[in-house]
Amino acid sequence: MATPNLVNVTSITPFTIAGVVTTSATDVIDVAAEKVHKINSVIISNVDGSNSADVTVEISVDNGSNYRNIAKTVAVPADASITIIGKDNQIYLDETDLLRLTASANSDLEYVISGEILDDA
Repeated sequence: MATPNLVNVTSITPFTIAGVVTTSATDVIDVAAEKVHKINSVIISNVDGSNSADVTVEISVDNGSNYRNIAKTVAVPADASITIIGKDNQIYLDETDLLRLTASANSDLEYVISGEILDDA
């Protein structure tokens, strides 16, 4: 496995994923071999009408051996949304990199992540 060469990309496929953030740390993106994920946005919404909840967003660049925080226990107010990654701070995840989400309260937070999968296979 080698780092994909962005000059030799054979396809670019957009993606959007969505789901519920739980109190169990969950890898929501696991980049496959020969791919790069360009993460354009990570939006977290609090669907609880009265309580704030915290979100932690982490990445691993060594296939899960270590995680580093993008956002650590950031409060999402009740009935509100926050943008963790947006047009001003997009990131690339290389093959075997992971993006993980954790919430302080089960099922109060939801996520929407969009980006592009770049393939050089």
